[in-house]
Amino acid sequence: MGWIIAIIVGGVIGWIASMIMNRDASMGIFWNIVVGLIGSLLGGWIGTTFLNIGSTLTEFSLPGLAMSLAGAVVLLGIMNLIQRGRVR
Repeated sequence: MGWIIAIIVGGVIGWIASMIMNRDASMGIFWNIVVGLIGSLLGGWIGTTFLNIGSTLTEFSLPGLAMSLAGAVVLLGIMNLIQRGRVR
């Protein structure tokens, strides 16, 4: 059951991040989920390693969700740099 919730939360986080980075038109639901999950892992790793904030997958917290969103935005920024050579 935890993986289903992680996929749903990852999809929502990926969708919000794509709206922030202005890439919503070029991404579908699959890529929103992928970006959300990888961004959550990235944000969770940064949060637990450097800021001592728990990961979203182990416990629910608003700072954990914020770190997941920040990780997804950073991931989309890196994707913009690779694809277009600049951040929008």
